[in-house]
Amino acid sequence: MTSFDALLQGFGAALQPDILLYGFAGCLLGTLVGVLPGIGPALTIALLLPLTFKVPAAAMFVLFAGIYYGAMYGGSTTSILLNTPGESATLITALEGNKMARRGRGGQALATAAIGSFVAGTIGTLALTFFAPIIVEAALAFGPAEYASLMVLSLVAVSAVLGRSVLRGRIALSLGLLLGLVGIDLQTGQPRFTFGVAELLDGIEVTIAAVGLFAVGEAMYLAWQGRQGNAEVMRVSGSLKLSREDWARSWKPWVRGAAIGFPIGALPAGGAEVPTLLSYYAERKLSSRPEEFGHGAIEGVAGPEAANNASAAGVLMPLLTLGIPTSATAAVMLSAFESYGIQPGPMLFTQQGSLVWTLIASLFIGNVILLLLNLPLVGLWVRLLHVPPVWLYPGIVIISTAGVYGASNSLFDVALLFAFGLLGYGMRRFDFPVAPLLVGLILGPMLEQSMRQALTISQGQWTTFITRPISGSILLLALALVAAPMLMHIGRLWRRPWSASKDAEEG
Repeated sequence: MTSFDALLQGFGAALQPDILLYGFAGCLLGTLVGVLPGIGPALTIALLLPLTFKVPAAAMFVLFAGIYYGAMYGGSTTSILLNTPGESATLITALEGNKMARRGRGGQALATAAIGSFVAGTIGTLALTFFAPIIVEAALAFGPAEYASLMVLSLVAVSAVLGRSVLRGRIALSLGLLLGLVGIDLQTGQPRFTFGVAELLDGIEVTIAAVGLFAVGEAMYLAWQGRQGNAEVMRVSGSLKLSREDWARSWKPWVRGAAIGFPIGALPAGGAEVPTLLSYYAERKLSSRPEEFGHGAIEGVAGPEAANNASAAGVLMPLLTLGIPTSATAAVMLSAFESYGIQPGPMLFTQQGSLVWTLIASLFIGNVILLLLNLPLVGLWVRLLHVPPVWLYPGIVIISTAGVYGASNSLFDVALLFAFGLLGYGMRRFDFPVAPLLVGLILGPMLEQSMRQALTISQGQWTTFITRPISGSILLLALALVAAPMLMHIGRLWRRPWSASKDAEEG
């Protein structure tokens, strides 16, 4: 079956009324959380993880995908009208979008952001449709040794990119790997790190950890931090229709932004922040009106917003094809797959083909829904900016507690939820990234199993990880990611005395 045929079958499933309803709810909820400052898609998906015990997998992942794409759309509203990025990836949109709003062109800024998101999201999803099977076909040659090496690469990449400090990222990752050892050893049947607590024999439930770290921990941190002042919400002035000149100045940045966003989002060290910055830089260099940048240039909104949404499709590529999460949201979605007993990776397209193609088809449909939702309801999104935090943050904690208790009827799970919530709060308080901990908790046991299988096949020869070409190449790439920050630091230290002595000679 070709990718096109599989996609058509995916559309047939995604257009079923119940699946379509979940997709619409995800888009609406995603836009809502994108508009609210500080409430992102990772927190929202984590909050809904307890539903995985009741809702079928296809409907749940369509809901999650709608939330993910919707949050990318909604973040632009906050950036343009409040000058407060809801997500770090929409920081660049605030630079020019808020200036446009202050000049009375807020409507045009919102319109180019919404249409650009639609165009780039569609291009990115098309690329996901046709490139993902190619990557899967290549990855089907993987054995246990290659899987183990790939997971090592995933862990190294995640610790390096999900956070501002590589050291803090690796500390968080190590803690996640340690927590992943809790429970019964599948090889020997011996309990590990359970301390006599029967509830821990099955290991730490990933859903509880994700909800605690991302929802409860984030709510505690936001409540401690407080809303930043009384920021002025700009009125939506100007028409939401783009003029002929606006179209002429926007369509090329939309295409260029999509071309930058998707491939970078698909990299193991991808994400949305880098492509938005590169897109803004490219548009500033290529613009025929560079003097407008910094004062409300429409290209500075169109390009970065397109890059932001294309990268969202790109992030799904390594998650679905290789099981590598490259963002906090992807890490939470990985835990959702774990809840259903599904392992993302090359076999996902073979074993769960219907689920994958339904999900991809729903992304196309969700893009259309989001375009129809965002512009007509912009007045409603603006009103949401006035929701008082005193109601918002306690509500998140209450919903999280009810969801976890309702799924298991266990007070121990609720206590574990708040333990992870306190851990998540402490990590944010001291600038430790949370996503590497969750990724370590999920991938650690998988890495252990693949490593043991590879050693069993090779009769205990550790060299199997190096002598196998694909496995050795992946480990070499992981080593390069580890060594690169250290080499760059040594290079800076080497140049510093050299430049100082050169300045002294010139003086």
